[in-house]
Parts: sequence; structure tokens; C-alpha cells
Amino acid sequence: MSILHDIQAILGGMWITWKHIFRRPETISYPEEKRVPSPRFRARIVLTRDPDGDERCVACYLCSAACPVDCISMQSAERENGRRYAAWFRINFSRCIFCGLCAEACPTLAIQMTPGYEICNRDIMNLVYEKEDLLIDGCGKDNSYNFYNHAGIGVTQPRGAGAEELPPVDVRGLMP
Repeated sequence: MSILHDIQAILGGMWITWKHIFRRPETISYPEEKRVPSPRFRARIVLTRDPDGDERCVACYLCSAACPVDCISMQSAERENGRRYAAWFRINFSRCIFCGLCAEACPTLAIQMTPGYEICNRDIMNLVYEKEDLLIDGCGKDNSYNFYNHAGIGVTQPRGAGAEELPPVDVRGLMP
């Protein structure tokens, strides 16, 4: 019984080979014709801005911690009004495997992935992108999300005044 199964598997594989051997190859002349990736394709990483125009990145280091190849590095700083930002932000695209874990870990939607896949270069040092290279003018995929309006951080508003947020609870009032 196993011999018949093995012969059937071999003939099935040969049938697939012979079926495709006489087809015309689908060749794309790459620099002239560019393949359009699917809408959910993720490639180049960008840093986005708030609807107000400020940087979304609050330098929480979650993207750096989630990166499996350790290609993201940054330094946090704080403005006069108490809002955090990334003093410098660096991604080494020669190490990046475009897994998207940094974009999923980002609580502020600052890191987003675009379908732009043409970032190759012969000089490896040109693949290290700084914050100025990554920062775009728009909001990216979500135009209405503003982290400081939704988070319960007492920087731009008092705690408990954010959208979908309850006021703080006095823990002394919970005692028996």
C-alpha cells in the first residue's frame, strides 16, 4: 500500500513540473516596470505626526524592546510642558527584518510601515536612518488619533479628563 502511495506522490510532483514547464515565464523588467505590492504589504518604517503637527513618538522604548534584531535605538527627552519626545531616533535598515513588531508595540501609532520597498544601497552606512529621514509630515493611517488626548497623562489636560477616561479614584475612600 505504501509503494502505491509513493508512486502516486512522485507522479503528482512530476505532473506539476510538466504542467509548468511549457508555460511562458512571467518576467518583469524591474526598473522600468514596478510590481505593485498588496495593500497590507509592510516594508519601509516611518515616524508620523499628531493631527496637531507634533511628533507622535514619546520615546517609551517599547519599539526598541520589541525588535528581535535590535535595530532601533533612541534617546528620550522632555519639553518644558512635560511632554516627552525622542531627542534622536535611529533605525539600522541593514539589520531590520521588516517584521512589524515595532509598529505593533508602539502605543502612540508613531511607527507605521509603508509599502515602499526600494531602500537598498551598496554602502551599508547609508541604510542607517535618523529621525529626520524617518519623520513624515502626515498622520499616517489614522488621522484622528492623538495620544495625549486619549492617555491619562496630566500634561495637556488634568488626569481623568481624557476621552473614554474615568476621573481618578481616591484610594482612601475605599477603605472599610
